[in-house]
Amino acid sequence: MSVSIDITGLRPERLAVVPSPLAELGMALHALSEPGHHPGLQGWVTGVTARLDSHLADRMCEADFLWRTTFSDLFMPFAGIPGRSTLPGATLAEDLDLLDKLTDEQFVEAALEFTCAAPYGTQGADALTDPAVRRRALELAAARGPRQLRFSERLLTEPPRIRAWLRQFLQDCDEAFFAEAWSRQRHQLAADARHKTDLLRHRGLAEALAAVSPAVTLDEAAARITVDKLGEDHTATEDGGLLLVPTSLGWPHLMVLHRHGWQPVLHYPVGSPELAAPPTVEQLTLRMTALSHPVRMRICRNLARSAYTTGELAQAHGMTAPEISRHLGVLKKAGLITTRRRGRYVMHQLDVTVVARLGSDFLEGILR
Repeated sequence: MSVSIDITGLRPERLAVVPSPLAELGMALHALSEPGHHPGLQGWVTGVTARLDSHLADRMCEADFLWRTTFSDLFMPFAGIPGRSTLPGATLAEDLDLLDKLTDEQFVEAALEFTCAAPYGTQGADALTDPAVRRRALELAAARGPRQLRFSERLLTEPPRIRAWLRQFLQDCDEAFFAEAWSRQRHQLAADARHKTDLLRHRGLAEALAAVSPAVTLDEAAARITVDKLGEDHTATEDGGLLLVPTSLGWPHLMVLHRHGWQPVLHYPVGSPELAAPPTVEQLTLRMTALSHPVRMRICRNLARSAYTTGELAQAHGMTAPEISRHLGVLKKAGLITTRRRGRYVMHQLDVTVVARLGSDFLEGILR
């Protein structure tokens, strides 16, 4: 499973690494709404929440579905500007001006993504003009609760009013907590952008993408970037560009904006605690599948305490040696056990370090 970006014909000058204040504010709102996704930000989240004005906190709940799940493409409006080559603003005000340049149709479509599961990778009918699509959007919003329904009704009835509300809310968030955070983060993000740009110029796209994340790879022959994710989709730069946008608040999220008609964006975390070679989604699937079998779970209980031969395990579990061998093969293929020879015996033992990491690996895999 993966998201791919077709970069056929992409000109070097159309590839840029640029931080975005608005994208970072979106990630800040996400971290405040879903602190469990970001244990490394617990101190920052606690500090901001403690001093947050109650009125602003209430307003933050009005449309938190725009950033709670991940965050809406509205936080990267530069990708939706015609020409598909616009860069993020240098300041939050400039990014908000770009948000104002989106058409009502674009704004509503992006805002409905998480509220009503609107189409994403393909061109769909317009909820502002198509009564059937509008009716379906409101039905889905109602299923998600009265808050989403109220927001969706206002959005479809008065888009300019919701747009003004959102801009004012984001400006108030900037004044309350984000300006202080951005003043610290922007230097780290700018330094990372310079580093990735140097890699692009002197070592090529493949090395720059490898530095972004081991989960991002380039097939130069096919002119395709592949991002290892629990999802299947694709997009293309076509006659536009490709943006790499760093975030200091985003780990473990590695996101690809691939909305139909928008410029592709790879939004990646910097300074993340991930290992140099994190497991792929395929490896995680193998490991979780291997551990889901009750017999293999019991075998792991033995192997976590000591090394065993196949015969010893067969005797302990009342099974034949070939049956145990098949289970051990599954565990070994998943990278969960190690084997070593002692004389004429082959000893198997659980790799406790790998198993201990499964909790964080699984979280990283599903959030990537």
